[in-house]
Amino acid sequence: MKDINRLTYGRTSVYNLNYHIIWGTKYRNKVLKGHIEEVFKRLVNEIAKQYGFKIAHLEIGKDDHVHLLVSAPPKLSVTNIVRWLKGITAYQLFRQCPELKNSYWKRQGRHLWSPNYYVESIGAVNEQAVAKYIDDQRKKEVK
Repeated sequence: MKDINRLTYGRTSVYNLNYHIIWGTKYRNKVLKGHIEEVFKRLVNEIAKQYGFKIAHLEIGKDDHVHLLVSAPPKLSVTNIVRWLKGITAYQLFRQCPELKNSYWKRQGRHLWSPNYYVESIGAVNEQAVAKYIDDQRKKEVK
């Protein structure tokens, strides 16, 4: 029997689309910690709310890459979701976190994020396993 709490009801559709998305910082610089991490997490949730998708889980791994579990309606493409998240967070982080100038010192052509990303669609069976994996990212680093 399916868990109906997972389903999202739109005007013309019922869906359960979840994506595990990962991307890293340019040159794998370990800058996603402290104040920058707090601002980043706040921005990601604001962007999700603005564009109509949900961030079920979010964690930073080794201070240099991001893991997200995103639930989105069928009308939003993964490409657009990643473009919004990477583009807006980079722009806002450079504006709100002057400490990033130490790692990304160029005035022109600064890029916070590596240009690539990983995405995997998550079925209902794997959703809990992926959510636990994302939530445990920081715990692994302590060990």
